[in-house]
Amino acid sequence: MVDKSATADTPEVEVVRDANGEAPAAGQLVLARDVFPPTLPVIPLIQRPVFPKMTVPMMLDDEPLRTMLIETAKSNAKFVGLVLARRPASGEHHDRPRGADLYSVGVVAEILQVAAVPGSPVQVLLGAQERFRITGVLQEDPHLVVKAEYIVEADMSPNEDLKAYSLAVIKSLKDLMQIHPLHKEELKLFMSQSSTLSEPGRLADIAAALTTAEAAEQQDILEAVRVRERLRKVLVLLQKEISVARLQNQISKQIEEKLSKQQRDFFLREQLKAIKKELGLEKEGKETEVERFEKRIQALTLSAEAREKVDEELEKLRLLEPASPEFNVSRTYLDWLTILPWGVFTKDSYDIRKAERILNRDHYGLEDVKQRILEFLAVGMLKGDITGSILCFVGPPGVGKTSLGQSIARSIGRNFFRFSVGGIRDEAEIKGHRRTYIGALPGKFIQVMRTCKSANPVIMIDEIDKIGASYQGDPASALLEVLDPAQNRDFLDHYLDVRFDLSHVFFICTANQLDTIPRPLLDRMEVIRLSGYILREKMEIARRFLLPRQMKEHGLTKGRLTITAPAIAAIIDGYAREPGVRSLENAIKRICRKVARRVVEKTARRVRVTPANVEELLGKRVFTDDRAHDRPTAGVVMGLAWTSLGGDTLFVEATAVATGKPGFKQTGQLGDVMVESSEIAYTYVRALLRDDDVARTFFAEHYVHLHVPAGATPKDGPSAGITMATALYSLVKARPVKARLAMTGELTLKGRVMPIGGVKEKTIAARRAKVRDLIFPEGNRKDVDDLPAHIRRGLTFHFVERFEQVVDLAFPARRTRRTALAERRT
Repeated sequence: MVDKSATADTPEVEVVRDANGEAPAAGQLVLARDVFPPTLPVIPLIQRPVFPKMTVPMMLDDEPLRTMLIETAKSNAKFVGLVLARRPASGEHHDRPRGADLYSVGVVAEILQVAAVPGSPVQVLLGAQERFRITGVLQEDPHLVVKAEYIVEADMSPNEDLKAYSLAVIKSLKDLMQIHPLHKEELKLFMSQSSTLSEPGRLADIAAALTTAEAAEQQDILEAVRVRERLRKVLVLLQKEISVARLQNQISKQIEEKLSKQQRDFFLREQLKAIKKELGLEKEGKETEVERFEKRIQALTLSAEAREKVDEELEKLRLLEPASPEFNVSRTYLDWLTILPWGVFTKDSYDIRKAERILNRDHYGLEDVKQRILEFLAVGMLKGDITGSILCFVGPPGVGKTSLGQSIARSIGRNFFRFSVGGIRDEAEIKGHRRTYIGALPGKFIQVMRTCKSANPVIMIDEIDKIGASYQGDPASALLEVLDPAQNRDFLDHYLDVRFDLSHVFFICTANQLDTIPRPLLDRMEVIRLSGYILREKMEIARRFLLPRQMKEHGLTKGRLTITAPAIAAIIDGYAREPGVRSLENAIKRICRKVARRVVEKTARRVRVTPANVEELLGKRVFTDDRAHDRPTAGVVMGLAWTSLGGDTLFVEATAVATGKPGFKQTGQLGDVMVESSEIAYTYVRALLRDDDVARTFFAEHYVHLHVPAGATPKDGPSAGITMATALYSLVKARPVKARLAMTGELTLKGRVMPIGGVKEKTIAARRAKVRDLIFPEGNRKDVDDLPAHIRRGLTFHFVERFEQVVDLAFPARRTRRTALAERRT
């Protein structure tokens, strides 16, 4: 049932009654027909929705919308739809919102005025009328056209419920005005009207429009077609707005109080400065800084380039204000320039006997190394300047490389500084960062010069064989400029940007091996090898240095702990066989800790360590006596090897399996070079025994397996050729080699024995293994002659040029007159 009513001032409204014929209650909505067009062109809104009874100015530069507005304004139906668009989904291929991007409820607006100037955005004034609901999309291009269902509010009759909601909204608006003056005039004008309470729907719309709520929250108010529901949602929105406004005011007040205090403190400090300045008690901070730098500069012997740079920066500092960020940058740069030891040198002590006493006092053994160092110092003393060369100590860990550098510095009276370059991958660690970067600093060497406070210190560069490289540069290449005597006179650090003379620095480098040091860097160094210590040297080092130092560090006196010489030998043999003495020192530390506990617990007043109770204090032996060389076995031969940790012994084992056909394999994690050596040894032994019927049958019917024990350890190097060939020869002939015999040497395919390296390290390893006879290539005779007498003592050296001589020496039954003569000559 439909009831139509109209007046001269209001549009015709069709009131839809319910099933019982009753009209809608106050605060409900009705549908409007025949007043607005059934279809509407739509202007999508991006920022916020528009509410009914609002006048909205807009500026549009979209050409289809511009054309649509001009044409609609000229027509009789001057209505358009204003609908909020949802945020377009990611991946959309269009720029303009489509029908699916719009909310379902908007407002119909009348075009009140259009101002269109060619080539400029169209300006339009719109008067929002009523809500409408989109029931269908008729057109999307060139502009949106939708089917509309219009909704207008019914006449409101007095209602206590709506009145209560309206009063609550008005109270919230008044509270909001007191806290936040946004839209204060608009709210005053609206609430001054007498019709405020009679139009609760309009009250809700305007209240929602004047908040700073999100667009989606305002759209939710617009879609609330029932007035009671709309008022309730607006009330919640206003309460949220009041809470945010109060918090904002609180934050603003705190900031204002803080700023006020800072300003007050600033003015007081300035007044205090002015008073002190008038009384002559204190100068300004900037003047103090400038005077401090001027005093430093007077005490330095700056180069012409550095003097020019310092004067330039000092003048800049005078012009800058202390509050300027540039002031701190310039002050830090000047601090670095003036703190460096320009022209400051320590006086060298040119006393070769004093240097010898210090080296002998600090180190036992290493006689050849100490002689090389003294020769080096003697040349520098004759020249009057110990510069121009770089020493490089190469040897296994724990042999005293670092302590030698400290002794050299003490012997010539120079400052000493040590740092490690192991793992450095950034070139800026060597040459500094440019000042354009925040937190820039000079490189390591300039920092060292500042620490040492002299231009001629002794700088030890540790772990130079472990220096890295990355996309940030090659630190090894940067070190060339530092270590090259022809370049380091004008070393240029990126941060200083001024050349600093490093030619007076005595550089000492340390490394465990030479293979990983770049060749251009290695060529600039004088290499001194430290091979390690034998048993007697370790015992003396423990007695003179290690034991007294550890007893002092653990609070033990001589009467509380005694370690006998046989006990020290047992510790070295069972727990510390490496070339250095670190493991030996660690073992002594363990003993001292256990003795300290016994003394504290009063279970013992003094402890005497003998070979009998070493295991009680240190646990089971780490190294066991390998007596394989005492019980010779066919197919097993002792070889000598060089590693980065010093010399070592290894056994080469050979065995065979009768398969009826020939074959050969090698195991033990061997490198490419050792694999080639094994294949050469196999081929050569077959060729050597080609006239032996038994050997020829053996190779034809057996699968031969060559193995180097300790397969978890990688092995490589050109020095195991004769050892492998001897093991194969021993296997084929079923004859064991001579007892306590070790050998090293590379083998060619024609049976020649080639020279090898690491003679000293291998000889020391042989002494540790209690070997009596050593077989070396003839080409290494001069290296053996250079060995100290205490290392060669008790060893018999045999020098060979061909493998046939090795066979004569290794198998006593085949000893010839030529071999006996060679042994007598040795």
